[in-house]
Amino acid sequence: MERALLLARVHGVPGPNPRVGCVLLAPDGSVLAEGYHRGAGTPHAEVDALSRAAAAAAGAEVRGATAVVTLEPCNHTGRTGPCAQALLDAGVARVVVGQADPNPVAAGGTTTLREAGVEVVTGVLAEEGERLNRAWTFAVTHGRPFVTWKFATTLDGRSAAADGTSRWISSAAARRDTHRLRAECDVMLVGTGTIVVDDPLLTVRDADDRPLPVQPLRAVMGERDLPADARVLGPDAETLHLRTRSPREALETLHAREARHVFLEGGPTLAAAFVADGYVDEVVVYVAPLLLGAGRNAVADLGITTIADALHLRVVDAGVVGEGDETNVRLVLRPPATRGGEA
Repeated sequence: MERALLLARVHGVPGPNPRVGCVLLAPDGSVLAEGYHRGAGTPHAEVDALSRAAAAAAGAEVRGATAVVTLEPCNHTGRTGPCAQALLDAGVARVVVGQADPNPVAAGGTTTLREAGVEVVTGVLAEEGERLNRAWTFAVTHGRPFVTWKFATTLDGRSAAADGTSRWISSAAARRDTHRLRAECDVMLVGTGTIVVDDPLLTVRDADDRPLPVQPLRAVMGERDLPADARVLGPDAETLHLRTRSPREALETLHAREARHVFLEGGPTLAAAFVADGYVDEVVVYVAPLLLGAGRNAVADLGITTIADALHLRVVDAGVVGEGDETNVRLVLRPPATRGGEA
């Protein structure tokens, strides 16, 4: 199962489908074949492993084999056929499953397999599987994308100086780390104000500033028109203009497009709207060793007037990014519970 999880982690891609890995074992425990899912519309991990076994030099004998898979085999026909039936057709005798499928449309594969006489073991490294697909699991469970809010701030909570300048509060090392996080999401979301003021490209780039071959959707939220020459409208990636100020409406639209993980990088006004409505599920903040004393706050007014009403976040990770003058502190925080619920 650890090997199957590694296959899913290394080869899986962000998108509407979960990351899944599968290892086929002969009755003597030797590996017959391995498979993994490469994204929507491609063969699922189980089918990929079965195909690789069939393509082996002499055609590996799958009948009587054990399939170890990180997620419960699907039980429905979508872009591809049901994996539970594919395992049955191949004559697999035993299936070991990590995470149960939380998607009611696809769930039920273990029941189908058991009813056909296949031995099924569930819950093996299930927590690791859920962590691997945390955004996908959240989205199919709550009916909306998982939202990560990322921002950079000075020690005194400023995201820009009094004259509006903000480049660069975060260090180059922190910006490289941000691109790593962007690559794990399928939507980057900003407000129209960010486009007008900063004119960002909103692409994912590697350590050498080269664009990655697969880019998340660039979503811009707000009612005003975008400048015709805005870089975000260029051919580097797809861009969607969400003409609304409502986080709920924006997430409904993105969920309908099968978005699972939204990376919120907007300014303080957009951030405040998502926080106030309870649609922030994770916060990643880069704290720079700078003091401004005045300027734009990292988040706009939340309507909180007393310390008793403060929004408490739980620190789940803390570390240092960069070295010397390039040092930032990175904090990863979570709200105590999901407040926004379903979109």
